[in-house]
Amino acid sequence: MTASADGVFTTYGAKESPQTFEAVGSIYSEVYAEAPYHEGAADFSDFAESLPRRAEVPSFRVVVASSDGDVVGFALGHQLTPNTKWWDGALEPPPSDVTTEWSGRTFAVIELAVRGPWRKQGYAAQLHAHLIAGLTEERLTLLVRPDAEPAHKAYTSWGYEQVGQIKPFADAPIYDAMLRPLNLPRH
Repeated sequence: MTASADGVFTTYGAKESPQTFEAVGSIYSEVYAEAPYHEGAADFSDFAESLPRRAEVPSFRVVVASSDGDVVGFALGHQLTPNTKWWDGALEPPPSDVTTEWSGRTFAVIELAVRGPWRKQGYAAQLHAHLIAGLTEERLTLLVRPDAEPAHKAYTSWGYEQVGQIKPFADAPIYDAMLRPLNLPRH
């Protein structure tokens, strides 16, 4: 657990995380019901059901932010495995040097969400920083909807670059696939 002027950030590994899944699911349901996502009950259920499976993937971690007793946001991610389907559904297949995975190559930021009243206060950046702290993977990846402008802008400002677009399953929206080195050079 790390305290800051803006809140408390607690990182949970795979064995510790099940106790946080209810809080994470609640935040997910609140944030992703909003525009541009407009997700519903089936999406929320799918997300909740995916958490125990995701917790089994190497490097799984979830970070929860709280302030004055309120849970305000979370970030979760894990390593991509060599048999990942992450790059499936690319509208134009990226080069194999981008999509070839091996153990320890890529950490995927699966979700990052901050509840409305706490946005634009630096929580997203701090959640991201805590999520990737101490990782040993070479690079980071995430998928973001092009119409999720605040998220897209934040990820770009954190050094992510778009490498293509992906529609991960038939009824999914199109996402921008983004990458960045884990350790960005200092200027």
